[in-house]
Amino acid sequence: MIVCDPRADYQALKEASYMNIPTISLADADSPLAYCDVAIPCNNKGRQSIALVIWMLAREVLYLRGELDRSKEWDVMVDLFMFREFDDKKPVAADDEDADGAPEEEEAADDAVKDTMKKVAGEDADEDEEEDDEADEAWNKGNQTAGYSK
Repeated sequence: MIVCDPRADYQALKEASYMNIPTISLADADSPLAYCDVAIPCNNKGRQSIALVIWMLAREVLYLRGELDRSKEWDVMVDLFMFREFDDKKPVAADDEDADGAPEEEEAADDAVKDTMKKVAGEDADEDEEEDDEADEAWNKGNQTAGYSK
């Protein structure tokens, strides 16, 4: 298991130690190293420095597997690790849609779910307001019976 910040991922490190899962941590100067098997000293606060270390780890894994020769340069550039967009969606081919209108049924189901969620959210808001009013009344009654003055 590889963690970028041992301080933030402390729970995962602790549970991995219970299961004897080896852990690699990208550790800054102030990072706690409890439950870390291997610590790689680096800046684990910057996005680009984390991308560079992950790139080097990926390259080293390929070297150790024998899939990449050390005499050749790796054609994957560091920039691809730093500036990759995960929001890119795969294009949907027209052949994937059913002829009997399955996408329309999915849209109708999505609309029904949205309507239900709006109704539930509206009812919850009304119930919360009623509970708040009841709590305010109970709070005021408590002050009057105790004999406290404002």
